[in-house]
Amino acid sequence: MNARIVTARFIAVLLLVIPGLAAAYGFLALKEVFFSYFSDFGNDETTPQFMWGKFIIGALFFLAGVGFIGGWIFFRDRKRNYVAPRFKEKKKS
Repeated sequence: MNARIVTARFIAVLLLVIPGLAAAYGFLALKEVFFSYFSDFGNDETTPQFMWGKFIIGALFFLAGVGFIGGWIFFRDRKRNYVAPRFKEKKKS
């Protein structure tokens, strides 16, 4: 295979892997925040505190990653005519 094609395909894979990893990190951060908050209710030595900073960062990473991958799949399917008629591009008159 040509080195240019291999490089282009590697970059294309990275464009999907990086948002996927960001979405996975965001999901894990959200899960950790909720678990930490609710598990502190059983401990009498600590006061349950919600980690808002980690929650917001996790939500942003999750939504950005899922939004990027969802948008990529939507535009790919629209290009190949796999979508419902209401999502197809309007014909110019």
